[in-house]
Amino acid sequence: MSIDILKRCPLFAGLKEEELKKIRAIASLKQVGKKEVLFSDGEEAKGFYVVLSGKVKLYKISPEGKEQILHVVSSPDAFAEAALFLEGSYPAFAEALIDSQLFFFPKRDFIQLIEKNPQLSINMIVSLSHFLRRFASLIEELSLKEVSSRIAKHLIDLSLKSAKEGKSPKEVELDLSKTQLASKLGTISETFSRTLAKMKVKGIIDVEKNKIFILNREALEELASGLKI
Repeated sequence: MSIDILKRCPLFAGLKEEELKKIRAIASLKQVGKKEVLFSDGEEAKGFYVVLSGKVKLYKISPEGKEQILHVVSSPDAFAEAALFLEGSYPAFAEALIDSQLFFFPKRDFIQLIEKNPQLSINMIVSLSHFLRRFASLIEELSLKEVSSRIAKHLIDLSLKSAKEGKSPKEVELDLSKTQLASKLGTISETFSRTLAKMKVKGIIDVEKNKIFILNREALEELASGLKI
């Protein structure tokens, strides 16, 4: 099963079975409980992780104590791989949102594999490029877009994900609690709930606990593009 998950991890795309077995050989299996912190911002970077099951949030904490969720990682994705090339420290916190099972890859052993495998080197470059693009997009959204636009875009992203999984794109399930989603989208839970309520009144969506029903996709896309609610 673990080799199958590694095959689906974008970081290891295109690698042969024997190469995946070498990668698996240096990994250690970790079971982490809900709210367990895997590493802290500034802590020495000893390696990176691949999620086998569960969810992990990556976040920063401002000097005022405000939490900003940068990314939520689930199977079969990797995280903290950028730390392999940084000056020895993790750039954020990582915490399990639910009980999770992970592979941990030690830095020194993995770098030795990279040196021997050109495809793995290319995959690392692609992975870090996605990492950069994701955070450039996050900065743009937090600095330039209204809260309603950020929420609308997130709902559209969830809708596209549902469609890829063969589910109805008109019905999405929130992937985080409202408090966590508010943190990820750069707002507070009260504003998040109030914005959802406004969208519901205007007939754009309907809300049922943690499920969102998209009633007017065109209006939702207009909101995502920057139109004020």
